[in-house]
Amino acid sequence: MKMKNLLYIGNKLSQHGLNKTTVETLGESLKEEGYEVVSVSSKKNFFFRVFDMVFTLLRNSNRTDYVLIDTYSTKAFWYAWVISQLARILKLKYIPILHGGNLPNRLQRNPFLCRLLFENAWRNVAPSNYLKTIFEAKGFINTIHIPNTISIENYEFKKRNLFQPKLLWVRAFATIYNPVMAVEVLFELQKKYPNATLTMVGPDKDGSLQEVQQKANDLGVSVHFTGQLSKETWWQLASEHDIFINTTHFDNTPVSVLEAMALGLAIVSTNVGGLPFLLTDHENALLVNDSDVFAMCQAIENIVIHSDAACSRTNAGRKLVETMDWNRVKEQWNLILR
Repeated sequence: MKMKNLLYIGNKLSQHGLNKTTVETLGESLKEEGYEVVSVSSKKNFFFRVFDMVFTLLRNSNRTDYVLIDTYSTKAFWYAWVISQLARILKLKYIPILHGGNLPNRLQRNPFLCRLLFENAWRNVAPSNYLKTIFEAKGFINTIHIPNTISIENYEFKKRNLFQPKLLWVRAFATIYNPVMAVEVLFELQKKYPNATLTMVGPDKDGSLQEVQQKANDLGVSVHFTGQLSKETWWQLASEHDIFINTTHFDNTPVSVLEAMALGLAIVSTNVGGLPFLLTDHENALLVNDSDVFAMCQAIENIVIHSDAACSRTNAGRKLVETMDWNRVKEQWNLILR
């Protein structure tokens, strides 16, 4: 069977110091699967990036079978909307891939624009059952669930018999991910565990890094800020830590959490957005309410004290992410792209 020609629209900004997004990771996997993939855009300026996306779509319209669109809930929502409507005019099948943990609010705020975008899509791909459920409830029955994927063979699982309060946080520094909470957790935790440590990995996205550094200074705690790291580097760094904390206000299916589970870290996360659909409390993670510093500290202490239960959860976490391996998930993509 001849593989289809794909145009993948998204933010390819890793060369500018930001984390890789799905346009780069999934795009590469689809290319290795045999699809012809053109992907844009790496322009740093938002308006130049949108122009590049529009120009590339027009230039490739005659040889494109499907347009994949990474679709977020904030500013990047607008390029998804523009590209989708242009694809409609050009009579091209387009597939929004739903990433924004705050997309439910976008559905509420802009129902007409969202209907134009999602109702006319060939398929809406939801990486979590959380978004699939919400989109179907809004009448978008063309929504299917295909999970975010990782290549499991790249992740060496470290079995831990004892867990120390050595905390790892991996995300871009942005207000919606609530990085300040991680520092507040360390401050409270060190009252009982003076040896507790925190490493924070990721680029600054909206100026939050300076705020977090100031908070650490004000509280008198030492935090290791690494800046942006390659995946391979932070995977190696993970072996020096035992607990992964996810402090976000909004989320869908964060790949960093999947990666942490694959590596054998104990997971403590806020229970926002799609996370309760991904993680099961006391089965493969411990979940706490949004911004609840004390509950997160208690969860970390639970892991340190009850190492057998924590070990059981990390094993369950690894089994979960093994179901999201690309070799399993790729058939779902092949079905909708044939």
